[in-house]
Parts: sequence; C-alpha cells; structure tokens
Amino acid sequence: MRDPRIEKLAQVLVKYSASVRKGDVVGIMAQPEALPLVDAIGEAVIREGGDPFWVPRTTYFAESLLNNASDEQLARVHPVHLHYIESVDVHFSIMAEANTKALSRYAPSKLALLQQARRPFLSRFMQRAAEGKLRWCGTQFPTHASAQDAEMSLAQYADFVYAAGLLHLPDPAAAWAKVHEKQQRLRDYLQARKSLRFLSPAFAGHDGTDLTVDVSAATWINCAGKENFPDGEVFAGPTLPPAGLGVDGHVNYTFPAVYQGREVEGVRLRFKAGRVVDASARKGEDFLFSMLDQDEGARNLGEIAIGTNYSITQFSKNTLFDEKIGGTFHAAVGAGYPESGNTNQSALHWDMVCDMRPGALSPGGTIEADGEVFSRDGRFLASDFPS
Repeated sequence: MRDPRIEKLAQVLVKYSASVRKGDVVGIMAQPEALPLVDAIGEAVIREGGDPFWVPRTTYFAESLLNNASDEQLARVHPVHLHYIESVDVHFSIMAEANTKALSRYAPSKLALLQQARRPFLSRFMQRAAEGKLRWCGTQFPTHASAQDAEMSLAQYADFVYAAGLLHLPDPAAAWAKVHEKQQRLRDYLQARKSLRFLSPAFAGHDGTDLTVDVSAATWINCAGKENFPDGEVFAGPTLPPAGLGVDGHVNYTFPAVYQGREVEGVRLRFKAGRVVDASARKGEDFLFSMLDQDEGARNLGEIAIGTNYSITQFSKNTLFDEKIGGTFHAAVGAGYPESGNTNQSALHWDMVCDMRPGALSPGGTIEADGEVFSRDGRFLASDFPS
C-alpha cells in the first residue's frame, strides 16, 4: 500500500503545479527508487487526459562514461535527450538518489566535461519554459541516501519532505495559493526596485557578506509550487553589463555549496560587474574552480533569490529544500532563466545558499532594496510579506 501522501503529492503536481490538460505529452524523469510516485503521477496524468511516460534516470551510464569514454564522448549531448525536451508539453523531474555521492570520487575536470553535455539540453529547456511552451516541476522522493545526508531516519525525512510541501494540510493546493498571495506582495515590492544589497558582518573568521545586485531590468518571479515542489522563493535575473552594473562585492556562504553530490565548504566569491573574479573554499576548492571554469558563462551570476518557506527550518544538503529556507538568500552562478531578465548561457546552474538568520553559522544580516532595509535577521519587516 502506497503512503497516502504520495497520492496527495501526485495530485498537487499534476493538477496544481503543471496543470496537465487533455492531450499533453508528459515526461517523468526519475530513478527506479521513485516508482511509487512515478506510478501515482502517471495515473493522475491519465485521469486528466494526458499521455505519460517514464524516462529512467541512473548513475550507471554517467559512471561508465567517466570510466571509459573519450573527452569528446563526455562532452557530447545525446540526441534523444534533445528530442525529449523538444517533444514534451510537461516535464516532471523526480530526485530519488540511491547514492548521492556516486560521482564524488571522479576528477573534477571529467565531471566538468560531462556537465558540458547538459548545456544544449539546459539551454533549450530554459528557452521553451520562458516561451510558455514547456511546463515543468521538480520534486523529491524520500530515499535512505537523502535521509542520511540530512542526518535523519527515512521516516523522519519523509515527514520533513511532505511537511515542506504542506501535504499535511487538508488542501495543499489551496495552501500554496495563499503562499502565492503573500509572495506576490513581496514580488511587487521588489519589482519596483533597481538594486539589492545583502549585508552581514564579519563572523567566525570570515569577512561577512556585502553584495550589491543590479535588478533594474529584471523580472521578479513568484515561486509558489508551480515549478519546484516544495517551493517558497522569489527570484530575479541580475542585470548584467552592458545593460546594467551587474553584481559587485563579496559573499561568504554559510552553508556548504552542494552540487553533483559534492559538498564545497566555506565558499567565498567576489564579484565585479556581474562576474566572479576571485573564489576560494575551505574544502573542495578544486571542484569549485572546475565548475566555474567549465565555460565562459559559468562565472556570471544567473539568479538572485530570497527564500520564503518558513516551514523549512534546517539545512538538509538538498538544494531543492535549502534554497527555500525562510530567512536565507541564494545566488546561482551560471545559466540564467530568460523569463527573469537574464539570458546568460552556461552548462552550470549552481545555487549557493547564505543564511541571514542569527545563529551558530551566521550573525544575521539585512537585505536592502534601493537603500531601504526590508528584511532583518531573516525576517521581513512588512507584516503582509511571507512569515
């Protein structure tokens, strides 16, 4: 018997998040571990008149490529993947790793080449989504591997995952509609501003954060369960030169930056005119540089965002959740989302999360919009913003 929360999640994803309609071609990419959710989504899609199919995801081929392929093979996109992203009306991506560290012992230079194979797929994915031709949503299925990363039992992690999606409530879709209303007020406030500044004082041996981001030509996006689930953020594309000033200053990330199963600790990035000009890390620095140097766009900032989901309170080493934590902000180096006003292209899109709440990792901090503080120590000052 399936966990009833799986049925509930499938209904929310199909009817609320992706609004599946009659005749939609619906692709579901997922590891075999997520089959209970794949089946539930497939059934829900069929009931809506859509045509679902499952695309198995596995690390086997990635490992085989890394062990046996030439550099040319590593960097080559598979034509079936391009056909897929051109053909589907709806794309569901379900994360359900059996081993989140499966690729962590491979050389960063090899992983960077493998990452390049994703660039045409990622570029076309973002373009079709921006044009309104592709609806998509990514979510997490609880597995032992992810639970272990979060230092929880599987049962505890399942509770964490489903509570973050408000699936414990009688009508999760209605609850997310209310989240959308509050975030829309924040989004409208930010849309009228030209510049953001993130400030956090020196703390625990690092020089804090002082980052200014030009958002004068950005479009702020209200994320309330439509493209990520769970959700809870507002984001924009930094206005990069020559259209704007870009990004200047430095950021010290309080949480490890997690990518491809690698944890890079103590990341410090310094930006000038929207581009990373200096970088360092206490752990995993070689991997950090390999990712930043993989293509011309990887060092540009593609996204700036503020987490608004106060149901998520702890770091779990899973970016889907960590970037949504209420009281944090995150910035992604690499590819930008065209609909947000940033058209930077790269095979990389790496979200790194910075905590603005006072605690063991951070002294707290403020976020300013055009010189006005609207968030202090992880809390919005306006009572009608998310809380």
